[in-house]
Amino acid sequence: MSISSTDHPTAPDSDRKAAPGAPVRPGAYRHDLDGLRGVAIALVVAFHIWAGRVSGGVDVFLVLSGFFFTGMLVRRGEGGSVGVLATVRRTLRRLLPAMVVVLAAVVVTAVLLLPHTRWSGIASQTLASLFYYQNWYLALSWSDYLAADPSVSPLQHLWSMSVQGQMYLALLLGVALVAFVLRRVESWKPLAEHPFVRRAGRGGLLRLTLAVVFAAVAIASFRHATEGVSTQQGWNYYDTYARAWEPLAGGLLALVAPWVRLPGPTREALAWMGIAVIGCCGWLVNGALVFPGPAALIPVSAAVALILAGAGRDTAAQPVVNRLLATAPIVQLGSFAYALYLWHWPILIFYLGEQHQRRAGALDGLVIIVVSLVLAFATHHLVEEPLRERSKPVAARVRRRARTAPGRLLSGPVRLLADRRRLLTGIAVSIVGVLLLGSTVAWQWDNSAKAHAVGQLDPTKYPGAAALTDHALVPRAPMRPTTEEAPADIAYPTRDGCISDFDTRAVITCTYGDPNAHRTIAVVGNSHAEHWIPALQLLGEQYRFRVVVYLKMGCPLTVAEEPMYKGQQNPDCKDWSAEVIDRLGVERPDFVFTTVTRPSDNGGDETPQDYVDVWSALSDRNLQIIGIRDTPWLRRNGIRYRAIDCLAGGGDRINCGLDRSEALSPQNPAEPPASVFPNMHLIDPNDAVCEPQHCAVVEGNILVYHDEHHLTASYSRSLAPELGRELRPILDWW
Repeated sequence: MSISSTDHPTAPDSDRKAAPGAPVRPGAYRHDLDGLRGVAIALVVAFHIWAGRVSGGVDVFLVLSGFFFTGMLVRRGEGGSVGVLATVRRTLRRLLPAMVVVLAAVVVTAVLLLPHTRWSGIASQTLASLFYYQNWYLALSWSDYLAADPSVSPLQHLWSMSVQGQMYLALLLGVALVAFVLRRVESWKPLAEHPFVRRAGRGGLLRLTLAVVFAAVAIASFRHATEGVSTQQGWNYYDTYARAWEPLAGGLLALVAPWVRLPGPTREALAWMGIAVIGCCGWLVNGALVFPGPAALIPVSAAVALILAGAGRDTAAQPVVNRLLATAPIVQLGSFAYALYLWHWPILIFYLGEQHQRRAGALDGLVIIVVSLVLAFATHHLVEEPLRERSKPVAARVRRRARTAPGRLLSGPVRLLADRRRLLTGIAVSIVGVLLLGSTVAWQWDNSAKAHAVGQLDPTKYPGAAALTDHALVPRAPMRPTTEEAPADIAYPTRDGCISDFDTRAVITCTYGDPNAHRTIAVVGNSHAEHWIPALQLLGEQYRFRVVVYLKMGCPLTVAEEPMYKGQQNPDCKDWSAEVIDRLGVERPDFVFTTVTRPSDNGGDETPQDYVDVWSALSDRNLQIIGIRDTPWLRRNGIRYRAIDCLAGGGDRINCGLDRSEALSPQNPAEPPASVFPNMHLIDPNDAVCEPQHCAVVEGNILVYHDEHHLTASYSRSLAPELGRELRPILDWW
């Protein structure tokens, strides 16, 4: 999210600033809001590095952005044309150079530190950030379980810049359209001579119209965000429409601020309340779980309070808090807050990745902050400042001076040097931007060409699970799928669109195996039930039974009142599960196939009580259940990782795996609760996935995992004989 100093809503020329702390007339440039930027970015950085929480600073920035940008647009609209193209050029000139520099640094660092399997993801997010759709990229990644990166992206924080860029464009077009319509109204004499229109004037009519429009859209956005918190918060957090009410709150404030007249004590109270709430917001609520819903009113209201507290007053007459925010050190921090925001997150993520830890300690956190400050200061002074004004060729400036003031042609060497510096900086940033765009597009193209599902493998060269179960000979052969092929070697339902994603409430069913058979196995649950479909497909074709899938991403069958996924409520899972259980009771498959364990946070695996409650619901409908123990998840120190990243980084099949005791408890945790259910039949195929002491990531020349915890379709197919041996005494069909 941009924290750059775009046009100030109360200053006639945002590039012409009074010295911080100097007395200024009411309505002039407010340094306290620059200081508020500095405080907010300090909180964002501190909470990211040491607390791993959302501070509310992003929400403060969105309010300030709406306040700044709307004020600038309204001033232009009051005087005539808003100047859409000029505003776009000027905004991009302020925001893109620093962004390009940081993105280029991230790309270079990724090449140096990350395995090549991560490069494509970095390239995708680089393009998404560069073209301001990173928030939608992340929202779709959350919705697509199999696209989610196992580690946090060094560019994840740029979602907020994309939201702000999209809101800038929406505000610009909205204000320009209203201003255009009002100019046409002025040309229609009967309406132009109406007493209300004449009394309001162009400026008053523009502000009033915009206030009505902004208020209506903000209310609709707030309602959308409120609903999204309880239905699809993972998407809601990144949704521009859900976030729109925050910058619109700032925009509304810019429209009404000139008429605000508050008594001194009220201003003092608002200022102290605002700064206290902003400082405590990160501890009051866990913003990642509830923003931008009603809880976001906390930081938004605090920002509004601080803006109102200092509105329409000289610096010397402002509340104490606003005067403190306007002091030189805090204003200076605010001046390069944008660059600091850009730099701190990738530095933090790369550091944690190299150290293989989830949090930075006190000392290393301070080092990260110092490095971020140094890079932000350099970026601000070497990149942002030289490009604040449009570059002009030095020769043109010389010719103009020769015409207008020939005697002063040689009196401005400093100005000419500044022109040259501005020109060279612009050329350098442009070259970096072109190289950045070209390299990321090339990465994407290359990855798309290499990623594809693997067909049927020769079992003599690729015995897969048979190497463990039948001690099959494993000849020397290259691993398949390769690290490039693996991301596309996925279970069939995802490939076929036969699994409900996070934003799909509907129950989607498809049939595998022998579609004309009279015997049916219903595979029910999430993607860990799904990754057995390639094996079941072969068994169904061989032994003539149907496999009907009822699958939803991130949703094991549940009867819980508030199902959770990644710490967030997933209400669609509850409704989807209820419908599936009812349909199973009506359609009555011969067996219901589902997972009965999951990894435990303390190591090993577990069977949650919710799973047992589901067995009861299925038993009440007299359904036979095949409960399969889940396969190991790749985790180190609680951090999931992808096998392909480890292998591409120089690891081997053993050290990229994990000890069996870390992934699986000594006893199948489903056995004790299942003993009271006569219709429950447990199977545990993990001896075909893990060796007695270790779970490797490659067996029989076949890669076991295509990500951090899902089987490749190739390895699943190799499991068909062992799965058939486990199912035969239960099904008695062969």
